[in-house]
Amino acid sequence: MTSNTWLVAGLGNPGPGYSRNRHNVGQMVLDELALRTGGSFKSHKSRAQVAEGRIGIGGPRVILAKPLTYMNLSGGPVSALARFYGIEPENIVAVHDEIDIPFNTVKLKRGGGEGGHNGLRDISKALGTKDYLRVRVGVGRPPGRMDTADWVLKNFGTAESKELPFLVSDGADAVELLVTEGLLAAQQKFHSGA
Repeated sequence: MTSNTWLVAGLGNPGPGYSRNRHNVGQMVLDELALRTGGSFKSHKSRAQVAEGRIGIGGPRVILAKPLTYMNLSGGPVSALARFYGIEPENIVAVHDEIDIPFNTVKLKRGGGEGGHNGLRDISKALGTKDYLRVRVGVGRPPGRMDTADWVLKNFGTAESKELPFLVSDGADAVELLVTEGLLAAQQKFHSGA
């Protein structure tokens, strides 16, 4: 494989009961990317659903992956796919929910801490490095004293649901810009609010 192949993993929990949860916004972004690239998800031996496509005509090849394990066990499928396709950590993107940034906000980074996100922690452990890319999709902090786990396992509220398609689209735009123009260009667009 060339360095123009990317593995983009959308984190979440399997099954229809979780599909609209805040924790599954990464998989919602992957569904949008699959629509844009014309890919369709198929089961893969790595315990993930995988769709392959290209960003734009003749653009980078993307392997879109939705692990079929629970969030806390995302590392196994991601590392298995990285080995299967010969993709190095610098070309791996994890798309995930982020409570530390406001709802309707997308941020990007390479490496760093996992901020208590067990899906990221498991990927870092399985890959043996934290030096992969993250597209962080803001779901906001829980209100009052609500437990963080309870918050992320709840569906988006009514008002949020009206804005959710725009957030998912922004997440997909961020992935596309990241793989075509690089991290800095994507950060400049999404971190400045431009």
